[in-house]
Amino acid sequence: MRVLVTGGAGFIGSHVVEALAEHGHEPVVFDLRDGLDVRDATAVASALTDVDAVCHQAAMVGLGTGFGDAVEYVSRNDLGTAVLLAAMVEAGVRRLVLAGSMVVYGEGRYACEGHGVVRPGPRAVADLDAGRFEPRCPRCGEELTPGLVGEDAPADPRNVYATTKLAQEHLAAAWARATGGSAVSLRYHNVYGPGMPRDTPYAGVASFFRSALAHGRAPSVFEDGGQRRDFVHVRDVAAANVAALTAELRGGALTAYNTGSGEPHTVGAMARALADAYGGPEPVVTGEYRLGDVRHITADSSRLRAELGWKAEIGFEEGMREFATAKLRGE
Repeated sequence: MRVLVTGGAGFIGSHVVEALAEHGHEPVVFDLRDGLDVRDATAVASALTDVDAVCHQAAMVGLGTGFGDAVEYVSRNDLGTAVLLAAMVEAGVRRLVLAGSMVVYGEGRYACEGHGVVRPGPRAVADLDAGRFEPRCPRCGEELTPGLVGEDAPADPRNVYATTKLAQEHLAAAWARATGGSAVSLRYHNVYGPGMPRDTPYAGVASFFRSALAHGRAPSVFEDGGQRRDFVHVRDVAAANVAALTAELRGGALTAYNTGSGEPHTVGAMARALADAYGGPEPVVTGEYRLGDVRHITADSSRLRAELGWKAEIGFEEGMREFATAKLRGE
């Protein structure tokens, strides 16, 4: 199968390209680093020649530097996706795998002892300033117990990036309905591994910690370090893309799959594991926060395992040991 991989020279995209080649497919790299912009309809149309499927990894990621980035996020992520999908219609390409994100959920799944499953609203600045980081039950104000979020949870994006990722899914779903094509959104959780970009406001927390250690600085852990995430290795994510690209899927709709390790860890625990593997220095918990961050978001990836036969193969400790000395992009 000949697969166009947008963002194919990027962090996750390059691993997808490698995994496709290892499984006997022909990946075609389309990347901004080569002067190929997914918003360029002519370039995209040319790249789709004789292509059987598209793996859409190209995106502007992370929280960025503030709301001033909103226009660029929408342009790259949503306009770019619309241009790509329109070109796929013309080229007759009917299979799409989209790099989705867990950020579309906002906060994860919470249960209140008295009121069952509830969805807390955005955390108040006054609470964050006072170090009150845990969301409370919106009905009684009591403490909540975090759990695993499933794909059927309602979307509730809490920042610009999250909003654009949800819009990408809606565009892909509309494309699938209009063409009868098959569309999959792999909702990545916290992806880490070799080749992560370093020293950029758009990188993930694992990259921030790894860059700090490489400079001899202690990783700075925001809030109290107790925020829960699902850290999934990039090679496992690449394998999920291959599975989605080759699966027998129904046409005319978009199917979303959480793509996580299934092993929740706190950000503080991740920082400690990485620092231990690197040889120090120890992380420092700062109490700082980023408005728009969520407290707990961890994946229930059972649907991906059951329907596509995929499972994460690289455990947390093993992955952190490798990542501690892996080369980052920009080094």
